[in-house]
Amino acid sequence: NLEAPHLLGRRFGPGMAERGFGRIIHITSQQAHRAFVQSGAYGVSKGALEALARSQAEAWSPHGVTCNTLVPGFVMTPLNARLSSDPEKVAALAARTMVGRNGLAEDFAGAAVFLAGRASAYVTGQSIFVDGGFSVH
Repeated sequence: NLEAPHLLGRRFGPGMAERGFGRIIHITSQQAHRAFVQSGAYGVSKGALEALARSQAEAWSPHGVTCNTLVPGFVMTPLNARLSSDPEKVAALAARTMVGRNGLAEDFAGAAVFLAGRASAYVTGQSIFVDGGFSVH
């Protein structure tokens, strides 16, 4: 969760900075901000990834390279098959959102396109929550 983004940033960040334009978008987790479902080291690594994004933003933003993170709510993916196999937990997570449902993969497309484009030139070092209001509670 941390090593690959760090190594990829070291490999590609300087070239983007030399070009004068680049976008780095990391995917973190609610567990970077609150412990739940026995997050353990996973939550710690996602918190560290947000810190890495801020560090990368500090280093490269003056050269046209922004770095941000998307923080999803609960999305049924193969990665969380253990949790998503429990209908009561899935329903409880949906109930914690403001929109009354869990996320879908397509819920993140708009935020990712925004962060990847020129319209986000003044957005850097930020964690953008795309979670249906889950983080408000």
